[in-house]
Amino acid sequence: METQKKRKSTSIYTLRTTIGQEKAVAELIANRVKLHALSIKSILVPETLRGYLFIETAKRGTIDEATSGLSHIRGSVGKMSSVTELSHFLIPRPPTEGIIPGDIVEITGGPFKSTRAKVTRVDSAKEEVTVELLDAPAPIPIRVHGDYVRKVEDRIEADDFSGFRGW
Repeated sequence: METQKKRKSTSIYTLRTTIGQEKAVAELIANRVKLHALSIKSILVPETLRGYLFIETAKRGTIDEATSGLSHIRGSVGKMSSVTELSHFLIPRPPTEGIIPGDIVEITGGPFKSTRAKVTRVDSAKEEVTVELLDAPAPIPIRVHGDYVRKVEDRIEADDFSGFRGW
């Protein structure tokens, strides 16, 4: 009689954490997995979803064993997730996605940190954005990497003021 190997299917569970502590919690769980040889296959910490992480395992009890007594864990979400639901977290998006000329952005790094600027050009190939500082007395174009800008406002088009009749 031939023995058949039973293949255990895994499920993905969602774990709530303190915002900003996702990576620290994931590292603590990973250390426990190594120390106690737990059957956790993977841990996903998406940068765009704050306060949550995803754990892939065959048994729900393994998560409880790996997280018991850890700080910064706020609970778990009851339902299981699928890979298709998480696919947009797995595929990296370009940093300039969603930014178009005319948008108002905030610079998040470098010498112009926390300065607001208007986007004049977007170079998706180089992942750079050319901006003009709003607080500057003269419009000087500055090239900034897409990782260092955060969209604050959508662009204002001339059509938006078509119904405006004055004060």
